[in-house]
Amino acid sequence: MPDSRQTRPLYAAAMNELEQQLLEMVSLADVLVEKAVDSLASMNVDLAYEVMSSDDAIDDIDLDIEHRCLRLLALQQPMGSDLREIGTVLKIITDIERIGDLSVDIAKITLKINQELGTVDYIDIPRMATIARQMLRESVQSLMMRDVESVPSIVKLEDEVDKLYRDLRDQIHAYMRTHPEQVVAASWLILAVHHVERIADHALNIAERVGFMVTGELKQLGSDMPTDESEGT
Repeated sequence: MPDSRQTRPLYAAAMNELEQQLLEMVSLADVLVEKAVDSLASMNVDLAYEVMSSDDAIDDIDLDIEHRCLRLLALQQPMGSDLREIGTVLKIITDIERIGDLSVDIAKITLKINQELGTVDYIDIPRMATIARQMLRESVQSLMMRDVESVPSIVKLEDEVDKLYRDLRDQIHAYMRTHPEQVVAASWLILAVHHVERIADHALNIAERVGFMVTGELKQLGSDMPTDESEGT
C-alpha cells in the first residue's frame, strides 16, 4: 500500500512542518527542565525567574501546532494511519506543554525554598531529572523514526525514575526528622521531586502514543504500581 506522504504531497509537507515545530517545542521543554532543576539544585533565584519567563514560547508553539492540526483535519480529511498521526501530535503537544508547566512549578519551588533559607544539597535531584530528560528525547525520537523498538528502553528508564523518586522521598523524610526547622522547605522539595517524576510520566505518555500511531493499539506502559503507592501517604 503506498505511503500517503508520497501520494498526498500537501499533506506530507504539512506534516513535515508540524514535526519540525514539535522538535522545537521539545527542545525548549528539555532546556526548561534542565534550567529549572539547576535553579533548584544551586538555589539560583535568577535562573528560576528566567525559567518562569520562558514558558510562553512553549505555549505559543503548542497553540500553533494545534491550529495546524485542526486545519489538516478539516482540509485533508485524513483516515486510518494519517488520522492517528495527527491525533498523536495533538496528544503529544499536551504532554510537552505540561512538562513546561512543571518546569515552571519547580522554578517557583526554588523561590519558596530560598525564602525559607532551606537547603537541597542532601539529595541528587539532577540525576533524576537527567533520566527524565533522556526519556523525553528518546520518546520524541521514536516518533520521528516511527520506531516502537525503542519503547522498552524508555519503560526501563521510567522504572529508574520511579525508584529514584521513592529513594529521594525517603531521604527527605529522614532529613525532616533530624532537621525539624527545615520541615517547610523539605516539604516543598518533596513536591519538586514529584514534579520531576511527573515529567517522566509525560515522556512515557509520548511513547505510548507513538506505539498507538504505529500499531493502532494503545497500550499502557510502565509498572502496574498503584498511583497512591508511588506518591506516598
